[in-house]
Formats: sequence, structure tokens, C-alpha cells
Amino acid sequence: MLEQLPEGLVTPALVVDADVLDRNIARMTEAARTGGFALRPHAKSHKCAEIAGRQLRAGARGLSVATLSEAEAFAAAGVDDLFIAYPLWPDESRARRLRRLADVVALRVGVDSVEAARRLGEAVRGSDRAVEVLVEVDCGTARTGVPAADAGRVARAASDAGLGVLGAFTFPGHGYGHDPEARERAARGEERALSEAAEALRELGLEPRVLSGGSTPTAGRWRPGPVDELRPGVYVFNDAQQLAMGCCGVDDLALAAASTVISVPPGTSTPSTPMPAPAPNCVRDSPAAAPRPPPRSPRARSSAAPCPGSSDSAPTSGRVSRGRPPGSYCPSPFRCSSAPWSTSPSCRMS
Repeated sequence: MLEQLPEGLVTPALVVDADVLDRNIARMTEAARTGGFALRPHAKSHKCAEIAGRQLRAGARGLSVATLSEAEAFAAAGVDDLFIAYPLWPDESRARRLRRLADVVALRVGVDSVEAARRLGEAVRGSDRAVEVLVEVDCGTARTGVPAADAGRVARAASDAGLGVLGAFTFPGHGYGHDPEARERAARGEERALSEAAEALRELGLEPRVLSGGSTPTAGRWRPGPVDELRPGVYVFNDAQQLAMGCCGVDDLALAAASTVISVPPGTSTPSTPMPAPAPNCVRDSPAAAPRPPPRSPRARSSAAPCPGSSDSAPTSGRVSRGRPPGSYCPSPFRCSSAPWSTSPSCRMS
């Protein structure tokens, strides 16, 4: 984790240790290569063209993204192989955008229903380049995706709609658990789901060319088998959640939030350090203060936990940092699954 911050830094700011970032990228790239997997990292963790470029230069095949807007931004930055790893329901405006995007990049899109496959086929009809799809199957996360046995039904609908069916994909999100066996179970679950999905496609005469899975928590649990492409995302930075689960060490944390101590109340050595509002789905957090992920509120996607040395009663809009004088910087690790978008670096490289 960053302890020395750049001189003259204007806070609040996100600061990236570029050496740690590059080390994290290289380690995951090598793990995928030696395991015989293609690597298509999920870029929603950083939404940063510079970091995407580092991943691609290190050997990533392409990028995974979560939205059409993310795909368009990365395409504008020069990325030419993109997978929107989420089912789309394009209206007329999005259909036009999809066609424009398909004309300039190799585009894959996730589908998980017959209706969505038909609508996507209509939306991209007339594109100069074919749009390919992967059927999303649920491997235990219970979020999106059809049961693996139903993959053939969705694939047939996509094929009938004029879409090229590449194969299937899944996300082992249930690996984000503090049960020591959660990551192992998730990795084996995605293998079973993708294997079953592949058989469902073959029964219809559709040979799967891509069976895509993977996440940062299941890294190291991969083994030769049906999965041939991996889509981890958080590994570029790592975060407090990964640290708490034992997926990384403190020296693997590449991203910190820097704030400035602006006041020391009389008679106390505990200055208050205001913190900016978190980015969407991105929470300032501490592995020491929060060994478990904080509970999710029904009205908010995440909630903040106290930083190290903070008062448990400190409001989420501010943090307490012991022993730091006014004007000093206070770095803190983040727990993030989505960062603010920027086609230039969304954070300060150090």
C-alpha cells in the first residue's frame, strides 16, 4: 500500500503505485498463460485507457466491459476487441450505437434469454461486421444467466436471429465469500456449468469456441478443463476485500485514496480527515477495521466501514486518522468493483 504520496498532490485524489500495478498485471498474465487460458480482463474495475493499454501490451487478448458506454469509450481509445459481458436490451438509440460499434471493433455480447437474443439480432442487423454472442449461464451466483442446461435454447434463438454463437460464459461471484472454501467451490462450480453448457450447445450442432469464466478470487484455483478464457478485473489494483479474503498481500495493493488533514480539534491528537463521496459501487475501506464486507443496504449498493485507527462512530463522510498533523496526507485502501470512467488515467500514477 502507498505510504509516500507525490509532492504537491491536490486532494482528494486516487493515487496508483504504477510499479505495483504493473506487477499485478504481469502476475495475472503469466498465470493465465502458464495455465493455457486466454485472458480478457474486466475493465470496469478501472475504466482507464492507460491501464487497459498496459493490460493489452502485457498479453491480454481483449477487454471485457459491463456497458455499451464503456465499450464505446474503450473503442474510441483504440481497443479493437471487446466483450460486453452483460445481457443487453437495446432500444432504437442503443441499436444504432451497437451497429456503429460493431463496424469498428470485434464485438461480443452476452445473452441470457431467447427474447434478448432475438432483440439483439434485430438491433445489429445490417452491421458491416458480424456481432457474436456468448450465452451466459449461472454457476451459483444467482444473478444473471440461465441454467446451464438451457444454454442450447438461448444459443439456438441467437443463431436463428443471425448472430454468431461463440460459446458460453459465467461469473463465479459466489467466490467473494469469507468461507475459506468459497473460492474453490466457485471455481469448480464454473467448470461444471460451462461443461454442461458446452454439451447443450453441441447437442444442437453448435461447437463452442469460447468458454469464459474466472474472477480475481478464483485466481489460483483454475485448472485445465472446459474453461479456456478468464475475465478477472480487480487484480489490477487489488483492494481491502481481496486482502481480507487472503487473495493478495498488503504489498499488492496498488490503489489508495489520498485526503488531506484539515483540522485538529483542541485537546486531541485525532485530526479529522474529510473524504470525498465514494464513486459508484466503490467504497473506502480497511481490511483491519472490516475483516468482513459491510452489509449492503437495500437503498445503497455498498456502505463504508471505519478506516484503521478511526472511531467507530465516525460518519461515512469523514475519517479519523491518529497522529497525522493538519496538511498531511492520509492514504487508505479502497474496495472497488467500479471506478469513475476516464479515457485518460482516472487516477494519479506514481
